[in-house]
Amino acid sequence: MKKVFVGNLDFGATEESIRSAFEAYGAVERVSLMTDRDTGRSRGFAFVEMSDSSEADAAINGLNGTNLGGRAINVNEARPKTDSPRRGGGGGERRERRW
Repeated sequence: MKKVFVGNLDFGATEESIRSAFEAYGAVERVSLMTDRDTGRSRGFAFVEMSDSSEADAAINGLNGTNLGGRAINVNEARPKTDSPRRGGGGGERRERRW
């Protein structure tokens, strides 16, 4: 099983349109289109899981830089998720501003 990152997607892209592009290279197990939690709109990227590693590599080489929905997509192997802290500063504490 290999997980592939797909970036620079058109905001109108659907899981079906992404799946059909990747199925030209082999069997697609899952497509996960990332959406904004509040609005439900696409965030412009997705992950595709393919069961055969060589088919996933062929899809990466064949689709990277190609046009999907009017935009040149970025396709590469997904990096493992890291345990880095989320952005946003959180904590709810206010710091005293010193001039």
